[in-house]
Amino acid sequence: MVHLTVDEVHQYIRGVCFKKGPPGTVGAETEWLVLDRAAPGAPVPPARLRALLDRAGPPPHGSRITYEPGGQLELSSAPFPGLGPAHRGLGADIAHVRDALAPAGLVLAGHGVDPARGPVFQAEHPRYQCMRSYFDSRGFTDAGMAMMCSSASVQVCLDIGADAADAARRWRLAHALGPVLVAAFANSPVRAGRRTGLRSTRQAVWTELDPCRTLPVLRPGADGDPAEAWARYALDARVMVLRTAAGDWVADPGMTFREWLAKGEPGLDDLVYHLSTLFPPVRPRGWLELRMIDALPGEYWAVPVAVATALLDDARASAAAEAATEPVADRWAAAARDALADPALARAARTCFHAALDALPRLGAHHLIPLVEEYTSRYVDRGRCPADDVTGTSGPPLRPDEPTREGTRHASAELA
Repeated sequence: MVHLTVDEVHQYIRGVCFKKGPPGTVGAETEWLVLDRAAPGAPVPPARLRALLDRAGPPPHGSRITYEPGGQLELSSAPFPGLGPAHRGLGADIAHVRDALAPAGLVLAGHGVDPARGPVFQAEHPRYQCMRSYFDSRGFTDAGMAMMCSSASVQVCLDIGADAADAARRWRLAHALGPVLVAAFANSPVRAGRRTGLRSTRQAVWTELDPCRTLPVLRPGADGDPAEAWARYALDARVMVLRTAAGDWVADPGMTFREWLAKGEPGLDDLVYHLSTLFPPVRPRGWLELRMIDALPGEYWAVPVAVATALLDDARASAAAEAATEPVADRWAAAARDALADPALARAARTCFHAALDALPRLGAHHLIPLVEEYTSRYVDRGRCPADDVTGTSGPPLRPDEPTREGTRHASAELA
């Protein structure tokens, strides 16, 4: 095996993670909790899901189906040439999965964290076994189990940029948009039957989970070369899993990737795998992966895809979003706690959503206007988010640690 140098890490990240080209390709990943109508409080084994979906055949538009450690189901779309085709393709694939599960009494539920069930670790792959061991060894047992087994999101995948300047602009804007997207789509105020005091518990879990691999790469006020920033982040992150030549998996070998390089041991495959264990809210993978959005009910999964695409890919919408998000680019904690009850985040969200609505016709996505308008009117223009539907609150902070039936009631609504 050829061993890497620090310079080769930088070269790989610049040439692969930040591969440039004219923007326009759109993809998305939707994660779903799966509920059983006959036993809504019980976990659904991934083997049961796999058997049903294997029998139904692959999704018609190429989405890849995977299973998270707690039994969550994920659909990762193919890359599509534009927002309209991405929405239609992934929407058809989600419908294919829903139709395959329905005869067995199983439904897809959109929540940022499971509101009714506690985490149940169901994974057998050594990657997830090692991930669990890593979080345990680092003192992140509760957050690690919540992230792996109880959380779900909508992830939006967009191009890096046309050239270096465009890539830097899109990188900055994607990070600045993060708190606004957390707040506008917050949908996880209840975890395992208890209020958490937060509107996006999922975001708080990620923030708590191992800062060297989950905090934003770009901090407010920072600038510079995105590829250099991502290379430093990756080099300084602790190695989660080491795979030996004998085929063994070792969790938390006790060093950063930079320290491992100094030993002259890792190769390119090790770097690629290490990068897959880093989970910042904006992750560059040859495209920008926006990871900060809670899973949403029903067809609302398409709204963050439409809004994020419009704000990054349309020049006029981008300019409006850049101005609107500058004052709130550091408000990650407020976004998770207060969402759009925070006045500054509410102002920024209204500007961003209306700019996105104006941009949708220019992106050839007229058919998404009614859905985005509905979401904007129901939530954003009123300073609300889906979490407020669950708890029946708007404005004041939620009271944490109260046992509640709201999680079960809201989860049961998915079964209706």
